[in-house]
Amino acid sequence: MRIWVALALFAARAATAEPLPAGSIGFVGGGVAGTGPDARRLGAGYYFVDTDFFLPIVVGMQASWQPTTTERRWGWTVRWSTMFGRMYAGTAAQIETLRTVQMDATLGVRVRPWATPQRYLTARAGGELFRANEPIPPTMARAFVGGIVEAGLDQYAAGFLLSFDVRYGLIGGNGPNEIALLIGIGRAGP
Repeated sequence: MRIWVALALFAARAATAEPLPAGSIGFVGGGVAGTGPDARRLGAGYYFVDTDFFLPIVVGMQASWQPTTTERRWGWTVRWSTMFGRMYAGTAAQIETLRTVQMDATLGVRVRPWATPQRYLTARAGGELFRANEPIPPTMARAFVGGIVEAGLDQYAAGFLLSFDVRYGLIGGNGPNEIALLIGIGRAGP
């Protein structure tokens, strides 16, 4: 009987939770469109990296930190991203397509409502810096600061973190409002 009790205690101790990779760094891209009155001003487009030396690549960069273990159903998350965009058919684009750069930092929570420890629902809020190559009506400014919110899904797979997010910003201030559907892939690790 003592052997069974000892084995049961050993098994309970050995079944402790394993930590998931706490961080990830990788690429993000997707589609974006203006909302409300800004739908006409901004038009619709996508995020990409545009330089004079390389062909455009349909990605931006993001890094996140979300420490948690497999036994917990919720945890917190912090994410930073930088994305370059190109918007088409907007009235703000006077010379060519409207080009934007957006840098944001968000803080949020991840929740796992199902049994698998590799998939989480996410909700984040934070701030964003937004800059365009041409003035955007009605303020005719090129640089804006405001808030953003995101909701999405994080999935761990083969050492990578896949993220699917819907993002809305700029909230508050006088910046243009837009909605984006983002898909990210990052190498998960310590």
